[in-house]
Amino acid sequence: MKKKTAEKQVRAHVFYSGRVQGVGFRFTTEKLALDLGLFGWVKNLPDNRVELVCEGPKATVETLLKNIRSSSLGPHIKKADCAWKDATGEFSDFIVEYHL
Repeated sequence: MKKKTAEKQVRAHVFYSGRVQGVGFRFTTEKLALDLGLFGWVKNLPDNRVELVCEGPKATVETLLKNIRSSSLGPHIKKADCAWKDATGEFSDFIVEYHL
């Protein structure tokens, strides 16, 4: 009998540009990530981009990124720059972060 191994945990670090602020991007992303059981955060940047850091099984993180694109947010996204790394396991939830 083969031993089942846990799926590798990854981190996606994504910068979205376009008309991505003022359209519910952070809250939609938070809901989608929580529905998938992912961890990390999303926040607006001063240069009008949105930054997303998300950790979980690679297939699930990929599902989140696809779900963002296929949601009502998709038409607002002009560009998404994504870097993949190994997960750090530092997050215990998925939240919207705010700048002061």
